[in-house]
Amino acid sequence: MAAHQQKKPSEERKHKSTQNDTQTSQVQWGRAWEVDWFSLASILFLLMFAPLIVYYFVMSCDQYQCSLTDPLIDLLTGSRRLSDIWDKTPTLTYRAVGIYTLWVSFQVFLYVFIPDFCHKFLPGYVGGVQEGAVTPAGVVNKYEINGLQAWIITHVLWFANAYYFHCFSPTIIFDNWIPLLWCANILGYAVSTFAMIKGYFFPTNARDCKFTGNFFYDYMMGIEFNPRIGKWFDFKLFFNGRPGIVAWTLINLSYAAKQQELYGQVTNSMILLNVLQGIYVLDYFWNEAWYLKTIDICHDHFGWYLGWGDCVWLPYLYTLQGLYLVYHPVQLCTANAIGILMLGLVGYYIFRMTNHQKDLFRRTDGNCKIWGKKPEYIECSYMAADGAKYYSKLLTSGFWGWARHFNYTGDLMGSLAYCLTCGFEHILPYFYIVYMTILLTHRCIRDEHRCFSKYGKDWKRYTAAVPYRLIPHVF
Repeated sequence: MAAHQQKKPSEERKHKSTQNDTQTSQVQWGRAWEVDWFSLASILFLLMFAPLIVYYFVMSCDQYQCSLTDPLIDLLTGSRRLSDIWDKTPTLTYRAVGIYTLWVSFQVFLYVFIPDFCHKFLPGYVGGVQEGAVTPAGVVNKYEINGLQAWIITHVLWFANAYYFHCFSPTIIFDNWIPLLWCANILGYAVSTFAMIKGYFFPTNARDCKFTGNFFYDYMMGIEFNPRIGKWFDFKLFFNGRPGIVAWTLINLSYAAKQQELYGQVTNSMILLNVLQGIYVLDYFWNEAWYLKTIDICHDHFGWYLGWGDCVWLPYLYTLQGLYLVYHPVQLCTANAIGILMLGLVGYYIFRMTNHQKDLFRRTDGNCKIWGKKPEYIECSYMAADGAKYYSKLLTSGFWGWARHFNYTGDLMGSLAYCLTCGFEHILPYFYIVYMTILLTHRCIRDEHRCFSKYGKDWKRYTAAVPYRLIPHVF
């Protein structure tokens, strides 16, 4: 988001003490304290149907060659019953439980017990112990940033096995895809339920908890802001990046291996998809410290939305293009391949440079140049629950002068490129761009509502200076 708190060093922060009571804390930014009927209806819909949507997509590929309409036609015409589809669905297996347990345990081990060493020899990489943004209660948490290291170790072991040790087949993920889905659901629901119980009975920071009184909303959107176990295991940071995003590139590699096994070759569309999504994943881990200042960490509480979403929704629906290409291998002509590659790279450039401008502006407290000029900004103030007054600077130069969320525009261009690798025979691969458009548009609106609640009249000044959200002169 463009409006991101520009936290000054602690010795430079301007603040004043005020009375710290319940009324003060309830005006802070973050998720809602009260639930309207539309929000509750949306929450109930997602809780009931999101798991079914994931199952439907995966089942459609497994039983209907990725057709989204054929299952419905079969059910409506009476050719098949729901029980027939369910009976053909692979069940939970001990093998899948073992694979998933080992996978998650390994990622926990890498996260908790292996301090980052990449920042010691990779120029420009920010790893090791880093501070997050100020929470609504005025707390500044510390994080061990070692995601890039975990990704490297994991993939080195993957390739070492594929080319040397041969302990398991590179197609192991695809071959156990639906049984692993049940494992991911179990973990997603377990961690979400644990987080809710923890928020009620032993929160990490009680002042950063929010209770609406509505069980379903609190379960989905979370109670605790930063639930932790011990000093370093932060639920939000771990589940946001590990195990789902580390697995993203492994899942695509497993799809490529399956394509090689079935057809004797890996198509250029599969290679292109692996490259483009690999760039996105590596970008996430290279900039993991920067992600401490994004909406997922800065504003969202940890509930089912993040817990289940990171365990199930992300790895299963963000990788649909690779799954589709296993069933429908597409060999792109050179012109199309180059066009898709350029679209993806341009989208990534916009996404990265937009975020880089904001990060540079934040790190230097505005003492930098953007596009060769001293940046323009609007200074805002906000109150934390501890009664302190903080100041932020909202950038209005560079890409941030074009639109308030121009980084999302680049993200959407990359998302469209992923989908285009699959051709146009089926709609299933295009779910991702439809979903991302809805998600990022909703994030724009949700983020701006929070920023208005946080900054008040200063936010109105900012939106007057930068009137467009995503596309200049359009939206």
